[in-house]
Amino acid sequence: MPQTTIVISTRGQGLYEFTDEAAAFVSANSGGEGLLTLFVRHTSCSLLIQENADPDVKRDLSEFFARLVPPSSDPSMRWVVHTQEGPDDMPAHIKAALTQVSIGIPVNAGRMALGTWQGLYLFEHRDRAHRREIVLHLGA
Repeated sequence: MPQTTIVISTRGQGLYEFTDEAAAFVSANSGGEGLLTLFVRHTSCSLLIQENADPDVKRDLSEFFARLVPPSSDPSMRWVVHTQEGPDDMPAHIKAALTQVSIGIPVNAGRMALGTWQGLYLFEHRDRAHRREIVLHLGA
């Protein structure tokens, strides 16, 4: 069963699309049906399947999560104890806990069975740049 790791270099918080990289992996390794499993190897970012047509969706999602879980320097987050890695660290862990670090996508006729407007995203929850690894595994 084929497996690979892709690396996404982030520039801070936001959504980073990697649909094309995943599609190329599936295309090169599948001629039929199966299941693509995606797994991000970090605790302060996550994976999403989300609309990839309108960039306002990415902006609105980022804004929603920033309001839902503000930095630990915000007065509403005084209860946070884990702060040694900066005010964005514990909120990043919370955001990752609210989303997902693994996604399964059916593969039909050698292609991911995504909908017309669906794309695959790494959702970076930290402020500074990071090098994120996503493991792609194709099962029969």
